[in-house]
Amino acid sequence: MQNQSRALAILGTGSDVGKSVVVAALCRIFRNRGLNVAPYKAQNMSNNSYVTLEGGEMGRAQVVQAEACGIEPHTDMNPVLLKPNSDLGSQVVLQGKVIGNKYAAEYFKDTSALFAKAKESLARLREKHDLILIEGAGSCAEVNLRSRDFVNFETAHAANAPVILIADIDRGGVFAQIIGSLEVMPERDRQRVAGFIINKFRGDASLFDDGIRYLEEKAGLPVLGLIPFYRHIEIDPEDGMPLETVIDPPERPQAGKINIAALRLPHISNFTDFNPLIRNPAVRFHYLAKVRSLEGYHALILPGTKNVRFDLQWLRDTGWESPILDFARSQGRVLGICGGYQMLGRTIYDPLGIEGNPGSSTGFGLLDIETVLELEKVLSRSQGTLADGTQIDGYEIHMGRSTPGPGAKPLIQISFRNRSAVRDTDGAVSTDGLISGSYFHGLFDFPDFRNRFLKTTNPAYETEDAQAAAEFKQIQYDLLAKHFEQHLNMKKLNEILGLHL
Repeated sequence: MQNQSRALAILGTGSDVGKSVVVAALCRIFRNRGLNVAPYKAQNMSNNSYVTLEGGEMGRAQVVQAEACGIEPHTDMNPVLLKPNSDLGSQVVLQGKVIGNKYAAEYFKDTSALFAKAKESLARLREKHDLILIEGAGSCAEVNLRSRDFVNFETAHAANAPVILIADIDRGGVFAQIIGSLEVMPERDRQRVAGFIINKFRGDASLFDDGIRYLEEKAGLPVLGLIPFYRHIEIDPEDGMPLETVIDPPERPQAGKINIAALRLPHISNFTDFNPLIRNPAVRFHYLAKVRSLEGYHALILPGTKNVRFDLQWLRDTGWESPILDFARSQGRVLGICGGYQMLGRTIYDPLGIEGNPGSSTGFGLLDIETVLELEKVLSRSQGTLADGTQIDGYEIHMGRSTPGPGAKPLIQISFRNRSAVRDTDGAVSTDGLISGSYFHGLFDFPDFRNRFLKTTNPAYETEDAQAAAEFKQIQYDLLAKHFEQHLNMKKLNEILGLHL
């Protein structure tokens, strides 16, 4: 099919109504119908990011959607990324590269320059693809933000894209969500809305027939689908942990399982690193925020964080330091990823105030490394090997350089960064092999490292997990497309897009 530069905007009545998942489902559906599809979100706010093959940084939601399209992620799919590093401010990433830190009030004074760049990215995508599926952000009807919001209707207008409004019936108030959003929209925005998708329905769908009639009569627009709630499909979340994620579960470590604890840091990043462990039936994985004894756990993970010194101090202030050190002294396995790796060292220096006030912080001293936060950000898709020859594949996103001392050995010998051959090292491991850290995200996506980690954590682990995360994800995208296609009015959706499929 010739490129006709069609676009469809998926906007929401609020946050977490399922926009990202709806876009991912439509990406797969239209890809399966023979279209060259790409996702797009003008601005994302997330610490859950990814590195493209070109060495650019983007939000993981559009990575998921690109995977569902069967194409390689590119920063044009998410040209503006805000990475919160405090309650009031964020690091700003533009078309894959950091341009600085801004407070929210400063950022929203004038977003026109960022929107201009975002439109450049959108134009490039439209030159290469048949259909662009645009994702909005939060609620598209926030009247106090409308003049500064370029992610929702301004992008839809720029792309001349019909808008499908997504509402979440599971949280209640679906009529107010939809009708209320339409009522407060400027007329120009309302005229662009072409229909609704109601997400996360539970129960007998026929009981909502009168609800659909009411919405269609009141709004004069079609309900394009009533999508049942599902539990059998796993799609990586957009930015924060899924609402159903249990923090501080009441149950203790379970006999016969490999029990792993990960600390839920205030500025946790790239928590999707651990999804392959969470779904492994041999593993019991607990996110912990409130201090408790770590007795009974086989491994402790310190995840990445967007503000390492703040979160390190939070661990101390909340009383976590003693349980962490006690666990390490009791021969427990400790792994730090990115910021968590830095915390395991002796000192973290921030002379330029990259993450806050300039200064330094004393780490936990479990690894003989020192870290300096630097202005230039490392963004790399990287490959290498462990000392035993285990192949390592992942991606690096960090502004720190960590230097091992004589009491630590490098963890990974790096052979490639961004497809270029290199001779470098990453991470560190203690002399007894129990404490280790790395800047690599995505380590557990690959069976070799995952099985090695579980086997060395608990020698009783026997049933090896051979499935790579990429293979698992493709199965999930197919399941997602099937689920949505069964409950969407695809004929009407094709008419809205002017497609004859």
